[in-house]
Amino acid sequence: MLIESSKIASHNDGLLKSHKNKLVFTASEIAETESIIQKLIDFQIAIPSWALGTGGTRFGRFPGGGEPRSLEEKIEDVGLLHALNNASGAISLHIPWDIPTDRNAIKALAAQHGLKFDAVNSNTFQNQADQEHSYKFGSLQNVNKAVRKQAIAHNIEVIQQGIELGSESLTVWLADGSCFPGQLNFRKAYQNTLESLEEIYAALPSNWKLFLEYKCAEPNFYSTTVADWGQSYSYVKKLGDKAKTLVDLGHHLPNANIEQIVSLLLMEDKLGGFHFNDSKYGDDDLTAGALKPYQLFLIFNELVEGMDARGMNHATDLGWMIDASHNVKDPMEDLLQSVEAIMVAYAQALSVDRKALEIAQEENDVVKAQEILQNAFRTDVRALVAEARLRSGAALNPVGLYRQLAVRDALIGERGLKTVATGL
Repeated sequence: MLIESSKIASHNDGLLKSHKNKLVFTASEIAETESIIQKLIDFQIAIPSWALGTGGTRFGRFPGGGEPRSLEEKIEDVGLLHALNNASGAISLHIPWDIPTDRNAIKALAAQHGLKFDAVNSNTFQNQADQEHSYKFGSLQNVNKAVRKQAIAHNIEVIQQGIELGSESLTVWLADGSCFPGQLNFRKAYQNTLESLEEIYAALPSNWKLFLEYKCAEPNFYSTTVADWGQSYSYVKKLGDKAKTLVDLGHHLPNANIEQIVSLLLMEDKLGGFHFNDSKYGDDDLTAGALKPYQLFLIFNELVEGMDARGMNHATDLGWMIDASHNVKDPMEDLLQSVEAIMVAYAQALSVDRKALEIAQEENDVVKAQEILQNAFRTDVRALVAEARLRSGAALNPVGLYRQLAVRDALIGERGLKTVATGL
């Protein structure tokens, strides 16, 4: 399904007067709004191919109909999101769920929708129908060398798939670990994992990066072989300059100070990118900013400060992606909400008075420092985000237009009510 630009323009015309009034007020409250708007225009958030269908839990899954049945339809859906917000200009594929049958045709389709291919993701947390060895007791950590070799070969295959599509990074998330004391020799598991990662790292092209994701628990509940940012940092530091840590917001123990983690990884030049989501109890994979918007803002505050200190390009020097699972929402609406929340947090962080904050910090003025940050967080910047969309030819209210056009009904009409997205 394609959304005609005339429909977006008509939608915007009906909202333009109200939007302009809000924009004038916001510009009176925030300095350098033009610079912020341009940064918002440049900022793109990759959409994961697996988030376009209804997610679920181990208790059940409730598909909503019209889900993408193929890689082609996933690309079309991301193209639809990008048409609505002009901030979703990349898709991240999961191999083997998304192996193209015709790479040239897939690349042409993505280009038609203005999309690039973000990081490609390997999968050694599931057994595939045709694989020889099981990952039940781990993949890169496995005590059986044949299993490790199989997992290494899969990751190298994923790199090759990515090269053909124009991707420039590999994301590795390992479910490896143990469920019971005594099950695993921690030291040997670490050594096996490092040796396996070294072989994968050696297969990277010169312009590629390896992102090593960490997670405190699940599916293993006694130990995880890459359990936290320190363990990921330990691996990527040994691997080399092209290896970085990837931060998934839901992969931490409760109340972890993620903004401090981000700051230190940036300082060490080992932050690779993000998987955005939100959570209440664990790896809930809820809509970004739905529960803890202040934390999301504080993370972006550290990102903006740290990237500026290193002279980094906000839009291109880190990997930005959503990783969420939608069981009770329309996945497309949820993704539009997540992108909006991320852009709002970014805009808020851009509006922080850096010079005043630095002075307050140097003078140990705790109250002033808090006031500066909370003032930026409490300032409504949605008009700036909307203006960035407007100038890019996207919708002032993406969710509103999505519903106005009855997109989900149209997708159900095209694909059927009982379709299930591939990979889920």
